[in-house]
Amino acid sequence: MTAIHQAGHALLTVMLPYGDPIHKVTIIPRGMALGLTQQLPMDEKHNYSREYLEAQIAILLGGRIAEEITIGSITTGAGNDLERATDLARRMVCEWGMSTTMGPLTFGKKEEQIFLGREIAQHQDYSEDTALRIDQEVKRFVTDNYTRAYEIITEHKQKILDMADALLARETLDADQVKRICAGLPLEEPTSATGSSTPTAPRESKPAKERPAPSIVPQIPPRPVTQE
Repeated sequence: MTAIHQAGHALLTVMLPYGDPIHKVTIIPRGMALGLTQQLPMDEKHNYSREYLEAQIAILLGGRIAEEITIGSITTGAGNDLERATDLARRMVCEWGMSTTMGPLTFGKKEEQIFLGREIAQHQDYSEDTALRIDQEVKRFVTDNYTRAYEIITEHKQKILDMADALLARETLDADQVKRICAGLPLEEPTSATGSSTPTAPRESKPAKERPAPSIVPQIPPRPVTQE
């Protein structure tokens, strides 16, 4: 189940544009997490586009969708993913003015301690009707990206299964291995029996050096030994 879940995250990380590139995916437990799909930004970021944030929501929902499509059941493993996706969508609506329906406005005044910098309370400075519209927009952000991720994973269901099998065999896959699976390629590059994928040209034989003809030395017979 963990391998299927992480394969859903990893597949969307590769397939969706605007997101950070994948670094690795593993099913080795780390802390409270049973597995991990890690993305590594190309450079340091301070601003995030709407397309990037929507891609992140879709990637967070990928684990639950992979479970639902391949196994036909859902588990509690997506609890933290759903919480992060909902919080991200709410901040897009209430803090960053990224909702076309609500407009370029912020909603909810926060009070924070000056020295600790921690949020203490948040006041609702808008009407109940506006609160209802905010909830609708938050739900729309999440469900729209859920639908987009669902279509991608349904189309590439076999790649989810292949990646899960590779994770069960190896426990950890790097970025290149994940991309090869998503491209429908074998996990490792095939090599020939000699260890080289391309035949090598035969070496040109150099002409052998001509040996000098042996010199003929005349044999001188030994002198006879005479006894006195």
